[in-house]
Amino acid sequence: MSQACIAGMGIITAIGQNVAENLNALSEGRHGISLPEWLDTSHRLPVGEIKASNAMLAEMGSAPANWPRTALLSLIAAREAWLPLAGKAKGLRIAFISANTVGGMDLTDRFYQARLKDKVLSDPADIRYHETGAITQIVADKLAPGCWHTTISTACSSSANTIMMGAQLIEQDSFDVVIAGGADSLSRFTLNGFNSLMILDKEPCRPFDEHRKGLNLGEGAAYVVLAGSHALRQLETPSLGTIAGYANANDAHHQTASSPEGTGNLLAMRHALAKAGLAATAIDYINLHGTGTENNDASEGKAISTLFGSQVPAASSTKAFTGHTLGAAGAVEAVYSVLSITQQKIWPHLRLQTPIGNLDWQPVTTLSTTPVKHVLSNSFGFGGNCSTLIIASGK
Repeated sequence: MSQACIAGMGIITAIGQNVAENLNALSEGRHGISLPEWLDTSHRLPVGEIKASNAMLAEMGSAPANWPRTALLSLIAAREAWLPLAGKAKGLRIAFISANTVGGMDLTDRFYQARLKDKVLSDPADIRYHETGAITQIVADKLAPGCWHTTISTACSSSANTIMMGAQLIEQDSFDVVIAGGADSLSRFTLNGFNSLMILDKEPCRPFDEHRKGLNLGEGAAYVVLAGSHALRQLETPSLGTIAGYANANDAHHQTASSPEGTGNLLAMRHALAKAGLAATAIDYINLHGTGTENNDASEGKAISTLFGSQVPAASSTKAFTGHTLGAAGAVEAVYSVLSITQQKIWPHLRLQTPIGNLDWQPVTTLSTTPVKHVLSNSFGFGGNCSTLIIASGK
């Protein structure tokens, strides 16, 4: 059975428009949380917004200007991951697995507002990319024409699940190369929906702080190119890391909340370790789901305490840098996990002022250089859909 190696990566977030820019921001402790400039909303709430218009993103990705913002972000990140390798992929079986939750909602928002204002039906062609699968379709046709492709939409665990599925397809010898990840963009619909749940912080978020008040929404996209050993040799590229373990679990507790005991979180982490054949003590760094909501941080914190006991490894949430990028979060944080391994660094946990009182471990708040061989990355979504990836050094 061939293990899935990471042959390439691409990313765009509020802290950078490619891998190098994201790495620099993480290393410098520079976040991208600010008031929205491009999102047309009456809510003056901080977000992790990419400071570029749709027209600017279309030019960056060489894409049609009428694409939804989610698709534009997806193509930019996927191109960075895939194009350096595409010329050497002749004859390889290629798949594209992409995640998103918002689809073309930014275009639908504008369509709806125009309908309310003008009382006439706008051109239905303006919302032909509304549903999530349409995003994957148009990006796949542009990125790798003719490849097999599918869409996963499981809330905030979506793109972690694409990487999980991609690794399985490589292990089963169903494909030689899988481009896996996801994208999501900010929209009025999303911001209003989360605001109605009363889980958005009016200030830059403070994950795992005793006085945390919620999350900041963000937007972005990230993809990894997974390859089996044969394909890796043909692509003539070193392995940046391997997908050593993975698991998905569901505690079926509540539509929008994790169980207080962190049942699903704990199951996902335990099963991922078992898949990797690793003891908990082998993990050097945990990239926390860490959204900043009272429920999420408490349940994840308890699950980690249960699993690791008195030996909790270094842990931090990078959502304080980017905001919560929803369907893109698992892939964004998988890229950050790979960078942790390749750079041998633990990313700092920003804005922690008062540690959670009943938690017997705390995230690390300063950048550190230390040996990192195994990273555990958590992505927990609405409906109790909990996913964990374990990424190992490729050396």
